[in-house]
Amino acid sequence: MTHDAIRLDSVTRAYETVTALDDVSLAFPAGTFTAVMGPSGSGKSTLLQCAAGLDRPTSGSVTLAGTELAGLSERRLTLLRRERVGFVFQAFNLLPSLTAEQNVALPLRLAGRRVPKARVRQALQQVGLAERARHRPSRLSGGQQQRVALARALITRPDVLFADEPTGALDTRTGREVLGLLRGMVDREGQTVVMVTHDPVAASYADRVVFLVDGRVHGELTAPSADTVAARMTRLEAVPC
Repeated sequence: MTHDAIRLDSVTRAYETVTALDDVSLAFPAGTFTAVMGPSGSGKSTLLQCAAGLDRPTSGSVTLAGTELAGLSERRLTLLRRERVGFVFQAFNLLPSLTAEQNVALPLRLAGRRVPKARVRQALQQVGLAERARHRPSRLSGGQQQRVALARALITRPDVLFADEPTGALDTRTGREVLGLLRGMVDREGQTVVMVTHDPVAASYADRVVFLVDGRVHGELTAPSADTVAARMTRLEAVPC
């Protein structure tokens, strides 16, 4: 039976004048690919940050890899993120002075763990960059840098990979290649992926799309196509505030 890699129960995240998430309950089954979409300001990034333990909800609970996050100290929360969560962002966030393989090994080094060279090479091979292991970011294209960032996110073998607009800085063809890699990791290796995107084509790579409006879940689509996602987004953007 499939278990949930992440579960949000009645999660609210309020700031001084804004409620970014409003009583959101969602489950993300292990081994699935979920895209999160919504108009600007709908709470997508806040949802990702709360689900990943980067931000604490005002109320409600988040369970990640079987652990309820609310009771954890900052230190234990940091350790949990380091060991169980991977992140890929629109900005690749690679260290320019390090080679591809050194960037990939960084999460293990920061955790004080041994860095098996074979594991680093395997992570780069997963994303098709084994032959670029010794290259620094300045010698890599944008798509290759995002692949290195993806390998770095996977080196700890995380329970969940969070991706925030991972193709936003890439051209169309390269973006599709990165999305194909994410899809393949779900299909072949049972990786759980949660991706925030504004792109209906990117969302079509997911198993389902969750829509947010004004911090609330506003339905979802399973087996999405670019056309069905675009049509739903058009309707949501017309929803009165």
